[in-house]
Amino acid sequence: QVQLVESGGGLVQAGGSLRLSCAASGRVFSNYYMGWFRQAPGKEREFVARIDWNSGSTDYAGSVKGRFTISRDNAKNTVYLQMNSLKPEDTAVYYCATKYGMLIRTSNVDYWGQGTQVTVSS
Repeated sequence: QVQLVESGGGLVQAGGSLRLSCAASGRVFSNYYMGWFRQAPGKEREFVARIDWNSGSTDYAGSVKGRFTISRDNAKNTVYLQMNSLKPEDTAVYYCATKYGMLIRTSNVDYWGQGTQVTVSS
């Protein structure tokens, strides 16, 4: 049993910053990936960022590279997404997710969080 709970979403103006948190429970933090995905109304869910929990290696979607940073805190069983220089097109529900044993992708997620709304106004 795995539970992922996102928090930290909200309304910000373009150019502002926000930090999302994903608190995980119900499993050992080893040999898996964590990722952030987002979905706007009427659009497909898309990859934002991922991290290899063991190595710390990260990867980002081109649309957020240089603006967003994914990180982990083993002691708190938490993954973060620091979002800077936010744009209106970043508006979406952001989801935390995990995949055991292999690189995480939108199509192979094992567990999803409930999502947290991020709205960026002009």
